[in-house]
Amino acid sequence: MKMKIDPIIAVKDVEASSKWYQSVFECRSKHGGKTFDILVSDNDDVLICLHKWGEHEHPTMQSPSITPGNGLILYFRTKKMNTIRKNVEKLSYPIEEEIHLNPNSLKKEFSLRDPDGYYISITEFHSYEG
Repeated sequence: MKMKIDPIIAVKDVEASSKWYQSVFECRSKHGGKTFDILVSDNDDVLICLHKWGEHEHPTMQSPSITPGNGLILYFRTKKMNTIRKNVEKLSYPIEEEIHLNPNSLKKEFSLRDPDGYYISITEFHSYEG
């Protein structure tokens, strides 16, 4: 069985969040709009979907007053980690953890929060083993 997950996060401003993600990850919008956007990689793989808080009556996206991303880490494995880090620096965006070696994966990674407070870890691309 082939499956793929398309993560959808609730955001306050879809267009602003879309612009931020495009600037950081060098991805592009496939949908666009004020209430929903789909961001894709160069080969059209879905990177992340952005959904405006309170739109379309989704039960987990009703209350923007809750802490976004509680219990969630957006974990991006990429061959462009250093480029992404430079893109974040160009935006003068705060970093939660600078590039370091993760003792569990033995890969370099860094972490930050997006404009809505979601915690993001960006790591060197690797396959899961074991």
